[in-house]
Amino acid sequence: MSVASTPIDGHEVVNDDLAQIVERAATELDSMAGDRLLVVGGGGFVGYYLIQAALRWNESERGRPISITVFDNWARGLPKWVSALGDATSVDLATVDITQPVPDEYGPFDWIVHAASIASPTFYRRYPIETMDANVNGVRNLLDFALAQKRDGSPVKGFLFFSTSEIYGDPPPEAIPTTETYRGNVSCTGPRACYDESKRFGETLCVTFAQVHDLPVKIVRPFNNYGPGLKINDGRVIPDFAGDVLAGRDIRMFSSGSPTRTFCYIADAVVGYYKVLVHGKSGEPYNIGTEGPEISVLDLAESIAAIARDHLGYRGTVIRSESDDADYLTDNPNRRRPNIEKTRTNLGFSPVVELNDGLMRSLLWYRDVADTAVAG
Repeated sequence: MSVASTPIDGHEVVNDDLAQIVERAATELDSMAGDRLLVVGGGGFVGYYLIQAALRWNESERGRPISITVFDNWARGLPKWVSALGDATSVDLATVDITQPVPDEYGPFDWIVHAASIASPTFYRRYPIETMDANVNGVRNLLDFALAQKRDGSPVKGFLFFSTSEIYGDPPPEAIPTTETYRGNVSCTGPRACYDESKRFGETLCVTFAQVHDLPVKIVRPFNNYGPGLKINDGRVIPDFAGDVLAGRDIRMFSSGSPTRTFCYIADAVVGYYKVLVHGKSGEPYNIGTEGPEISVLDLAESIAAIARDHLGYRGTVIRSESDDADYLTDNPNRRRPNIEKTRTNLGFSPVVELNDGLMRSLLWYRDVADTAVAG
């Protein structure tokens, strides 16, 4: 199915985000002009912005358009933003399960992005085997596909694997901010292991193929991305808190709120992802996130409540409750904060969206068009 290069939902927040991405990642998008881009897992949160940024670049008419193919199994349904795109020929949408070999009729591609994985703890714990399949079998199938292209004389220019900051587990204080060289403190048998350990092995596959077969495979480790497109029932803290706000409920916390995180707005993160895809070094991992502020979950909830009171007429407060899930907090890291010096120095990545601004943008979008949100 082919679709037109129209904005996601017409919302001013998203349109402004896309304009900023195209400007800040202009060098990378320009270098992809006329090329063929495959986004696997394009129906998800990150794919949402990756695809639309490329479409917005196409609309700018700076060069030959990027041809975009999207693979997804649409297991959580066809997002409404997909249906709203139209019926022209800028994007080819395909129902493909990447845990199986890539069908013969597709390719070759110049750029390949593997973003096909369940990233929400709520959902990857519900679907642990499917999560491992996507992160291990799916990666291997795409790597084999890229290798076959090279042998056929059509080598890929870049291959990007979405890993996760969760591969670091719960680092000790001396390993925070966490650099890419930290080896991790991860349980291989706990309730998060299906995600953490499959991502770790996915990285091993990528590095090995880069070394043995000289494939241009790069790895990103996202740190707590958020923003428009993240489904409001995703199960992560910001959409959870936004859901409470929009329902007029008190914001419910299922912990003490003491764990701390840094949160990276999606428009910043996508700029980083394109930089790694195009300019990253083969076989190397790159942290994508923001170094500050490192904020407790309690303070995050209070910030969201304050913004909602000032701008949305919210009258609730923050309360503590207990989760019905006995493993809700098991293996939950106490702190998560990246060191992004490698990505900043080597690729010029520098986040610019302040946390309160990003939270405000997210709340406005959830208020207006949350029913079009996609899976994370």
